[in-house]
Amino acid sequence: MAADELRRRVGSARVARLATVGDDGTPHLVPVCFALLGDVVYHAVDEKPKRHRRLRRLENIQATGNVCLLIDEYDEDWSRLWWVRLDGHGWLVADPAEEAAARAALADKYPQYVQRPPAGPVVAMRVTHWSAWSAAEADPTR
Repeated sequence: MAADELRRRVGSARVARLATVGDDGTPHLVPVCFALLGDVVYHAVDEKPKRHRRLRRLENIQATGNVCLLIDEYDEDWSRLWWVRLDGHGWLVADPAEEAAARAALADKYPQYVQRPPAGPVVAMRVTHWSAWSAAEADPTR
């Protein structure tokens, strides 16, 4: 997939899976709503019900900074399957201007966040590596 197509697919995707790893090596995976600004992906802890406010993804990011984001498309027509994986370094956003820009980008993408802005921490991920696969491009007959 060309770089512009990768960015288009990632930018328009509605949900991704965020993978983190703890300092003990234990992986953790959660679905997130996100926004891509340049080579940084943002998500914020929102008000959807959670078991507690001490979230493992936040602890893992603070402990190791290792993050991976998987965006994919499933279709019963398997010739339409694709995925994009973003690897990088994550952190909890402390800069008020960066946090405001991230929250604005999230609200632009998700109307639900206009009505009910996420009040929790904003997480950033600087993408250091993009990888992707597409069934259409893997099929030599296409």
